[in-house]
Amino acid sequence: MNIKTIMMLIVVLVSFTYSFAQITDSEKDSLYIQQIEDHKEPGKVLHAEPLYIDLIRDLGARKGEKEWNIGLGLTDNLKFDSYEALIEYEWAPIDRLGLEVELPFTFYSPVNGAENNSVSSHQLNSIKIAVQWSFFVNEPMATSMALGYINEFELSDFRNFGKPLIKGNVYNPFLVVAKRWGNNFHSLIYTGPMIEQNFSSHKFHTSYDINTSFHYMISGTRNFIGIEFNKTIENEDFDMTMRPQMRLGIVDNLLIGIVAGIPFSRENERLSSFVRLIWEPGHKKK
Repeated sequence: MNIKTIMMLIVVLVSFTYSFAQITDSEKDSLYIQQIEDHKEPGKVLHAEPLYIDLIRDLGARKGEKEWNIGLGLTDNLKFDSYEALIEYEWAPIDRLGLEVELPFTFYSPVNGAENNSVSSHQLNSIKIAVQWSFFVNEPMATSMALGYINEFELSDFRNFGKPLIKGNVYNPFLVVAKRWGNNFHSLIYTGPMIEQNFSSHKFHTSYDINTSFHYMISGTRNFIGIEFNKTIENEDFDMTMRPQMRLGIVDNLLIGIVAGIPFSRENERLSSFVRLIWEPGHKKK
């Protein structure tokens, strides 16, 4: 057997192996998507959900779905470090409707010789309640849309806790549009105004958020890699933080999300990190 024949056989073998692997990945994707979307009604599209600005339940939520989240984060500011922690519970009481309750905490630590009294006091930031309604779910288009609303009862910090207990309110209506491209690529936009009311001064402050995300979901799994772009427009000022991220399944109903934060402009904030632990009680692999 001469060298040309051997090379031809190797090329054919490699081509066959590659084609087989591609078919296998494609079959895995199709089977997993079918598991999520087609095993029961109502219709639902599989989307990759961003990890930092997360949704109020999945788009197209089905009755009975529920999820616990625990989040831990660190932000390197110019004069202090801030540590954030959150616990949230989200559930779907009926099809297409998601509800959420969240308790976000922030703790502060001075750096570079800054005095303790120059740093904000630790606090339970607010009590957040939220609702999200998926008004459009189209499986052939692999597209979902939802309207939602988050209400935050802002609390005084621990140094002044109860003086008053609730110092303001944040009104945050939002729109979500998500699209899956083929089997693996996902895009999503989450946008809306944040209107903050201070009860003591009776003043209102408004900013506008435009959060976009892009993800690649690993074939046949719920694992993904991707990036969020969190953008805020406030008083003609534009801020953006890029958040590369990944999600990994530990066991069938337990996932971990890891996020890095890279500010576009380092006016007040430098690098940050965030970890989200996601537990879905009752979730079983079909």
